[in-house]
Amino acid sequence: MIVRTLSSILDTPAHVKGDAFESRRILLASDGLGYSLHDTVCKAGTEQHLEYKHHVETNYVIEGQGAVTNVATGQSWPLGPGTVYVLDKHEAHLLRADTDLRIICVFTPALTGQERHDASGSYPAAIEAP
Repeated sequence: MIVRTLSSILDTPAHVKGDAFESRRILLASDGLGYSLHDTVCKAGTEQHLEYKHHVETNYVIEGQGAVTNVATGQSWPLGPGTVYVLDKHEAHLLRADTDLRIICVFTPALTGQERHDASGSYPAAIEAP
């Protein structure tokens, strides 16, 4: 059994901060589950261009307001508490946070926790857990 608290992740290498987000990576590849679980805050007033070419990402919004836009089609959906969106076809997308937007994210395959977005907004293909 794995039991963790969000507070145990804060200010560790699993707590990754960027200009537009904070990712608290609660479960990682090293846990051997085949997926990783993240508690992410997208900062108010930001927009991120993302495209997970090697991962499927499921997102469940628990706080805040914003929108997600499919770059290829231009279709946009409002985001708020209780909304789920899944990037099941590796869609390039724009994620806009009108307020701080808190999202529970699941990545398959699991992230190691060391990944950083590249210029296209993607993570590299799955790498071995440390």
